[in-house]
Amino acid sequence: MPRKKKQTKYIFISGGVTSSLGKGIAAASIGLLLKSRGLEVRLQKFDPYINVDPGTMNPFQHGEVYVLDDGSETDLDLGHYERFIDVSLNKFSNVTSGQVYDAVIQRERRGDYLGATVQVIPHITDEIKSRCTLLAQMDDNVDIVITEIGGTVGDIEAMPFLEAIRQMGLEYGPENTLFIHLTLIPYLKTSDELKTKPTQHSVKALREIGIQPNILICRTTRKLSRDIKRKIGLFCNVPPEAVIQDIDCQTIYEVPILFHCELLDNLIVHYLDLLCKDLDLEEWKKMVEKVKKPVHNVRIAIVGKYINLRDAYKSITEAFIHAGVPNDTHVELVWVSSEEIADEGVEKFISNVDGVLIPGGFGERGIEGKIEAVRYVRENKIPFLGLCLGLQCAVIEFARNVCGLKNANSYEFDQKTPHPVIHLMDEQRKITRKGGTMRLGAYPCNITKGSLAEKIYNKPKISERHRHRYEVNNEFRNVLGDKGMVFSGLSPDGALVEMIELQNHPYFIASQFHPELKSRPMAPHPLFKGLVEAALKYQKSKKVPSTKISASTLKNK
Repeated sequence: MPRKKKQTKYIFISGGVTSSLGKGIAAASIGLLLKSRGLEVRLQKFDPYINVDPGTMNPFQHGEVYVLDDGSETDLDLGHYERFIDVSLNKFSNVTSGQVYDAVIQRERRGDYLGATVQVIPHITDEIKSRCTLLAQMDDNVDIVITEIGGTVGDIEAMPFLEAIRQMGLEYGPENTLFIHLTLIPYLKTSDELKTKPTQHSVKALREIGIQPNILICRTTRKLSRDIKRKIGLFCNVPPEAVIQDIDCQTIYEVPILFHCELLDNLIVHYLDLLCKDLDLEEWKKMVEKVKKPVHNVRIAIVGKYINLRDAYKSITEAFIHAGVPNDTHVELVWVSSEEIADEGVEKFISNVDGVLIPGGFGERGIEGKIEAVRYVRENKIPFLGLCLGLQCAVIEFARNVCGLKNANSYEFDQKTPHPVIHLMDEQRKITRKGGTMRLGAYPCNITKGSLAEKIYNKPKISERHRHRYEVNNEFRNVLGDKGMVFSGLSPDGALVEMIELQNHPYFIASQFHPELKSRPMAPHPLFKGLVEAALKYQKSKKVPSTKISASTLKNK
């Protein structure tokens, strides 16, 4: 007889009062707790916006676009999911209104609904429910699917998603579905008290659409007393023990530990009647302690053009936290506008740092400042890591100032350049649609033997995630190579340059891919780990040994 498939349990996380409370961190933390108890967990996010994915959105509006192995361009919260549970997710882990409506409209155009009037209920909500259960259908071993509902309760665009999960609660029953609501308990300084009324109103709005939360997670800057928890529970119709304090902490990686101290994982296991082992967070706790109490400190400049919105570089900032752990180092990030470098000169901004990273990006704005930053770190032997556009800027700078190719540039920025050292990929030349058409996802890369890259990775072949349209122009490989540029990573067929580095430099390396997307708290990415290590060495080389002054000398003075 065929083995009966286990019943997957579903946890839904909604948010109220205000946006940006940290639903993604809460979902990822719950995922880690349950995974640490031996359960197979998957996470997904429902985003109410009409865009099919965030790939075409301005980083100032949406923040970072997080790319998965399968090439999906997704919300930055999926980065938190992967980092916390250390599982590579797929395109079904990020569902948008645009995807849902597009699928339903395509079915209507094919006649799949047999002439029926297509409506939000049941057609849109059925599509949403099918996306939710698909993760479990794809893998029989999945015990828990955690779904974060984007936006805030009360948003018009989120209503179909909330209605869909309400229906799932009825269809799968309370033993298989759990509703968690994340809310805010603001502190009023003038009256010196925490206010519970916003939370009461938020839960009221949720109950009005038919969802009674089982657990409340309350963001707060002050500790919640037992009396406050009882009050919240009474007015929101949940037991006081199901009111979970989510107090501000030093690092997001401490959140799972704080949740466990509130017995959140025990509560979830009880509500869903889960059979699992006891929690083991010892290694995670050791990592958190190193993040909180580092021995060293280095200053690394990020030279970018989206620095006014730090979420545009979220995976990079997290990768530096990870890289600091094995180096026992706090990485102090110095945010530098590449446009200001072009206007005011480079030395003012990065002469006093221990390392420089130039991240990815699109468009001509700020490019000359990035190129000038590359020149400065190359000439002054400052540790450097370039990512995607950062590699392209490094090639342009080297072509201009070392190879003597005057006005060398990328075809993206100057289509009349006499030396297009960076040009459009062949498969991109006839593409006109913007969404989802770049070179996206994980691709293999062969590492050049004897290179810095080989020393860093310690293996001959790697796989990394990409998001770009332009590449190094092979017509200039010999010119660049003759002057000392090493092509230390190539596609398996040798046609694409994936990594470059320079000899006679302590740490000058760049990748066409985005290594930050694969960094994990318990497994820092080797390129970031190597940059922090090189920055420490550079910092020590700059320090002048202090001259000890004896007590008698001071007395004589």
